[in-house]
Amino acid sequence: MKTFKKYIYLPAPPEEVYLALTKAQSIQLWTGAEVEFTEEANTEFSFWDGDITGKNIEFEHGKKIVQQWYFGEDNEPSIVTIKLHEDKKGTSLEFVQTNIPDEDYKDFIEGIEGYYLGGLVDFFED
Repeated sequence: MKTFKKYIYLPAPPEEVYLALTKAQSIQLWTGAEVEFTEEANTEFSFWDGDITGKNIEFEHGKKIVQQWYFGEDNEPSIVTIKLHEDKKGTSLEFVQTNIPDEDYKDFIEGIEGYYLGGLVDFFED
């Protein structure tokens, strides 16, 4: 199992970034696909028509989101922690994901960087 960590900078205040990550309508705008999401602990979610599924664990408004992401039934859940740090140019987003299966790591990280984090960057730079 592997861990992935990445920082990205977004030209918007943490409050706006948080809303983009926690409101289904906003998530749909930057993913361009169907989303099921409720900003509430212990609720299930789905992005990209089910390509990413999991469970919300914790929300700290404007600062932090913790989720479990699922990799099939045989693997233990992967924990995703997103922290938002105020930066002079906007927001520094810290994305950390643990328990990524070794065999899925390369493809998964390409997807996270290209679509999840890349989608957020595109959304805020337009």
